[in-house]
Amino acid sequence: MTATATASDSPAVDSREVEITLGDRIAGKYMAFKLAHEEYGLEILKVREIIGLMDITRVPGTSAFIRGVINLRGKVHPVVDLRLKFGMERIEATDQTVIIVVQCVYQGQELTMGILVDEVLEVLNIDANQIEPPPDFGGDASSTEFILGVGKSDGRVIFLLDIGKVLTSEAGQALAWAD
Repeated sequence: MTATATASDSPAVDSREVEITLGDRIAGKYMAFKLAHEEYGLEILKVREIIGLMDITRVPGTSAFIRGVINLRGKVHPVVDLRLKFGMERIEATDQTVIIVVQCVYQGQELTMGILVDEVLEVLNIDANQIEPPPDFGGDASSTEFILGVGKSDGRVIFLLDIGKVLTSEAGQALAWAD
């Protein structure tokens, strides 16, 4: 014999007011990568491809974190150095350094760009119960505005990024012309 619960069996739960947690909203597959000793994740649906390091042409007058543009199969795409964007020290490329080509929406238009990272690790499935809200740094909300949440997997901490928000208006304006 099986028991069937109805909404009337539990007065504290109203079926119209089911709370959707942060984890429920952002759980899914993420491309994990490294910058320095930190791990980050991008929503896998925003990743178009991973390419080895190639010649990047510097664009005069752009911010230091905008490394320049690449010519990928006849299309010019901007490349952002995430180390510099996140205030980390610039390092020489290694054989693990790659460009992750991502697609996001910026001010209503689709933008394809490359992000330079130290190393791609793996694709992870991060469940809702493995996600916590971004840390609160008090009044400095700008420091976490691009972090969707913090994923935990096998004792690791992975900052889950909103790649669209990683672009500031300054970077977006500088990059939008190239796409």
